[in-house]
This record gives sequence, structure tokens and C-alpha cells, in this order.
Amino acid sequence: MSETMSKEMVHLTINNIPVEVPKGTKIMQAAQRIGIDIPHLCYHEDQRIKAHCRLCSVEVKGKRRLLAACSTEVWEGMEVLTDTPIVRDTQVAILQLMLANHNKDCLSCPRNQNCDLQRLCSRFNILESHLPSVVKIEPRISTNPSIVRDPSKCIRCGRCVRACKDVQGIAALTYAYRSNDITVTTAYNKPMETTDCILCGQCSLVCPTGAIVEKDDTDAVLDALQDSSKHVIVQVAPAVRVALGDAFGMEPGEIVTGQMVTALKLLGFDKVFDTNFGADLTIMEEGSEFLHRLKNGGVLPMITSCSPGWVNYLEKNFGDFTKHLSSAKSPMSMFGAIAKTYYPEKAGIDTKDIVTVSIMPCTAKKFEASRPEMGRNGMRDVDIVLTTRELIKLIKYVGITFQNLPESEFDSPLGTGSGAGAIFGTTGGVMEAALRTVYEKFTGQTLPKLEFEDVRGFQGIKEAEVDLGERKVKVAIVHTLKNARIVMEQVKKGQSPYDFIEIMACPGGCIGGGGQPIGTTNAIRKKRMEALYRLDQSLPLRKSHENPEIITLYDEFLGEPLSEKAHELLHTHYHKVEPLYNFDEV
Repeated sequence: MSETMSKEMVHLTINNIPVEVPKGTKIMQAAQRIGIDIPHLCYHEDQRIKAHCRLCSVEVKGKRRLLAACSTEVWEGMEVLTDTPIVRDTQVAILQLMLANHNKDCLSCPRNQNCDLQRLCSRFNILESHLPSVVKIEPRISTNPSIVRDPSKCIRCGRCVRACKDVQGIAALTYAYRSNDITVTTAYNKPMETTDCILCGQCSLVCPTGAIVEKDDTDAVLDALQDSSKHVIVQVAPAVRVALGDAFGMEPGEIVTGQMVTALKLLGFDKVFDTNFGADLTIMEEGSEFLHRLKNGGVLPMITSCSPGWVNYLEKNFGDFTKHLSSAKSPMSMFGAIAKTYYPEKAGIDTKDIVTVSIMPCTAKKFEASRPEMGRNGMRDVDIVLTTRELIKLIKYVGITFQNLPESEFDSPLGTGSGAGAIFGTTGGVMEAALRTVYEKFTGQTLPKLEFEDVRGFQGIKEAEVDLGERKVKVAIVHTLKNARIVMEQVKKGQSPYDFIEIMACPGGCIGGGGQPIGTTNAIRKKRMEALYRLDQSLPLRKSHENPEIITLYDEFLGEPLSEKAHELLHTHYHKVEPLYNFDEV
């Protein structure tokens, strides 16, 4: 029996249209079933109900006051009206009050034309604010490489607070003051990077306005592209190619690799490479490191270090356990190191003339690229990081009709990636990619089946056991930092049952990164996950160690995994981060 059939059903009408829904359904969801979009701002389908803004107020026959559609459960015989004069007047009044306390300089806002408040004002034909402005124009807070806050754009909806606390378990953002003075801020209004914030950007992904956005580096890229003395190359993460199409009217999860490469070439990049190449390189080093630890009594469990938000979290919260982190750099940073060493030799270009750009689904990658460990001789390996959202801006800026573009291939010698590299973009993908190589390197046998089903899916903490013949290896796959704390507490107590742990900071992994298109939800994340697994199955190469460009790189340049040169370029170290501000002293 289906879940729907097993539940008690409730019958009601919405605007005189009959609706049948399971008991417990909210008015908002019931209306969506018949194509009625009740306006809302604080409501988000992946968050617990807040009922702060009351914009979703509706009239229910028999009730003396309006009810919030987001929090009110339907009942048998309920009669709901969503567009009566009192409902409309209430919604317009709420929007007017918001505008009175909102910086309305929309042209300077990064979310212009992609703002829920702006869209609702257009829907209700609100062309100007009729109430006196009481907004406090404060300077934008731009003190770190990843996230920018603009308090004058905040509508106090609480979405960012819920994302930070409920999803990540951090609570770097919170409410301060009361009544008319209530505001969303950090503890003691300190810069985000001096708090528990790990710059994952999940707050920016759910913010309905321009109050929290990624730091925009598109002008730096345009300047580089217009400088004829520079050789500008770009790498693109796997999760970008299954999210980019969302912004151009395509179905969520559609694979747009070919059109994306064409768009980047039309933008003027000299070479377009694939971060999947860097992912395959990461597996060669990280997989070899795990085998070395396994065979030689090294520190276990070994934990992946590809997610910069997760690394930031560990350094701030479990800094005494950085030895558990793999020393292998992330695919982005490995690619950057090769792009500034091996590639110039192959291409006959002076390293100082190369500008490396990364397109990532992640805001924390901007911070990662700025780390002094991610470069040498005063030169960064990755010069500029753009989020998926920033790439969307660039494509729209030059007027490219993305959905009609022909498909192109990545360039060589850093453009070939395997299916294992592609699934890096989803939770469980790094582990599965590693196990494909670890199994064959350890046993000397070919895997009978490439798919490790037990590590797949959207469950917060997954575990699996892999039989390597001489040794059984127990692994865990974790996404979101709320879940990461659970497994790290085990490690801290010396009670971890695992040998190898994959941790991704964002829900679903990179497919749900903080730099992905606005409107990302768990339902969309799942479609992107499915797309990456389809992509893996469609590629001729599905194991990192069989990538011919990776084999050539080791033959010509690196020698072998974990070699001295590989350690110099592809490995790093992490360290405990002491709080920059001690809140206990206040």
C-alpha cells in the first residue's frame, strides 16, 4: 500500500476548488497541489515552519482572523480563500512594511531580478513604498573572501538562521534585540570568520534577498580575459554541470557539460579544463595515502579533506584531530598546482602569465584558494574562484543564449576525467571513487561491480563494509556538519568503528553547495545526484587510475603517487585554529 493511501485523507476547498490531501498537510502544500502559489518569504520547503512574516495569510471560513498557510494544517470541510480583499490588503500592507525597512537600491544589489521580495512586489504591482523609510543604511560587511553581508537588505525571515543552526548545527547567525529593533547578526556582531562560521554559504543559498551573498569576483575574471598578456584557463567542478541549466529554464539536474564548455570558450577563456581530472588525481594520492596508513599502522580513521567548509569546521572545533585528515589537497587545489607547474612546461608559457580560474558550487572554495598553503613562491595556485551563480552572471552578461549552444569538448592535457571524478560532486561519491581504486590496488584484481550502492543516497550518515580479501574496511559517508559532529565525537572519544570517512559540509555534497543557483532544494539536490550517477555510467572511463592523462602526468612529471614531488605539489597540512574572539570573556 502506498504511503498516501495508508494515510487518512482530508477534503477541503481552496478558492472553491475541491482538494483531497493527507491529514497533516499544511494549507500551503494543499494549494500547491492545484497550482496556487500562496505568497511567502520566511517559508522554505526544507526548513521547519517559522510563520514569521505572515505574508502567507489566508481567509478560512468560520475563522475571525486570517491564518498562516505555512503553519496551519487542513481539516475536513475546510474552506480556504487566498485572494479576498482582506487577504490582498494584508499582504500588500506586509510588503509595504518590509519595504519601509529595506534598502531599495535594487540596481546595486547582487540579487537584482533574482530576489523574492522584488518578485513579490512586482506580483502585487507595488511600484513604490508608501510608508516613510526607517531603514538603517549600514556598510556591507566584506571581511572574508567568501561571504558578504548587507544588513540593510535583511527582512528578518530567519531562513539563514535555520540553515546555519538546523542543517549545519553551528548557529553562527542568530537574532539580536527585540520588537522593531530585532535583527539577524553574528554573536556580538563580529565578522563571520571570527565566529563559528565555516563559510559554507548555506545561508546565502536560502536568503530571499541580497542580505547574504557570495563575494563577487566576476569583474576580476573579466579583467583577466581582456588582458591580452594573460593566458586564462578555467576548471569546472562536476556539480556545476548538473546545476547550471537551472538558471536557463532547463529541467533540474539536466547535464549541460557540452553547452557549458562552449559558453566558457565564448567568454574568452584560452583553455577550458575539467576539475574531474583533479578529482582523479586526488583519488590517486588520497587512495594511496589510505593504503599506506592501512598497511603501515597509520592514523585511522582517515578522513577526506576535499570539502573546505568541513576542513574549516574541523580546524575550529576539533583542531587536535587534524592528523585524521587526509593530507591530499582537494581536486581544485591539486589542479591549480599542476596548472602552475606541469601545464606551463607542456604549453611553453611563462607561469607568471597564467591566470587560473575555478568554477565551483561552493563559497568556501574562495577561502580555500586564499590559504597560504595553496601556492608557492608567493603565487597562488588558483587565482580566482567563481561560484555557479557567478558563472550564470557572466553568461548572461555577454548575452549568450545558453540553452541553444552547441556542445564542445574539454581541452587537453588537463581535460579528461573519469566517471569516478564526476561523482565527486555528490555525497558518497568521493568514497565510491576511492574504493574503486583502493580495491584494485590492494587486491590486484578487477572489481566485479563498480557501483558501491551502500555509500549512495541522501541519508545523513551512511556506512558500508568493503572486503579487500586480507582486510575488511569499514567506511562512513557523512554530509552536513550537524552529522559530522556525531562521527567526530566518536573519533574524539577513541570509539570510531571506521577506517575511512568521507565528510561533506553541504547537504547532498557539492550538488547542494552554497554557491549553487538560488532555489536549490533537497528535491533538486536529489535530481542532481541522479544526474551525476548517470554521467558516471555514460563515460568510457570510470576509474581514476585508468585515466590516460593521469598516467601520463605521473610518467612525465610526478613519478608515482606519494612521491617527493607529489607531496610537494599535491599535499598540504592543516592546523588547529584558535578563536579570533573569545566570547567567554564578554
